[in-house]
Amino acid sequence: MSADPNCGVAHGDGPADGPADRLLVAVFASPVSAFLLRYGADLGFRTALVEPDAARVPAGQAAVRSFDDLADELAGGFADVVVTDHHRDELGELLRDALARPARWVGVMGNPRHEGPHVAALTALGVPAEEIARVQRPIGLDIGSRAPAEIAVSTLAGLLADRNGRTGGFAHAR
Repeated sequence: MSADPNCGVAHGDGPADGPADRLLVAVFASPVSAFLLRYGADLGFRTALVEPDAARVPAGQAAVRSFDDLADELAGGFADVVVTDHHRDELGELLRDALARPARWVGVMGNPRHEGPHVAALTALGVPAEEIARVQRPIGLDIGSRAPAEIAVSTLAGLLADRNGRTGGFAHAR
């Protein structure tokens, strides 16, 4: 066994400490949320899908319809909430409800070159600007993600970096 515990874990000599107290909440059923939930579980997150439209939930996938259904799980303040579709009509209401809970982190996927539609949706619902500012966008590490699995990996890497007090990415000497 190596003297470096991280090296030992990499070689299977011991369990890695995972985010056992962390809940990863994917909002809206989508290809990205499917990968987030799968990979998040592999990383030790407890996972949940919030999807208000039961017809959109893939067969065999468990989902709740609102954050009210996760009240007990969210109570500890250890939830990371990732909104995977910023074009849905329910965006504002679900984000408002997420922000009203003690979620540790709330983020919305989307192009950082444009103001996110969540800003107008939350403003229209009377959510104060300081609460809207809690919504992270862009999310994840900038790795040039294009495919749903890559977006999920980028997002999870960003959450892990944040959880571990790191900025993520690499510093390059030139």
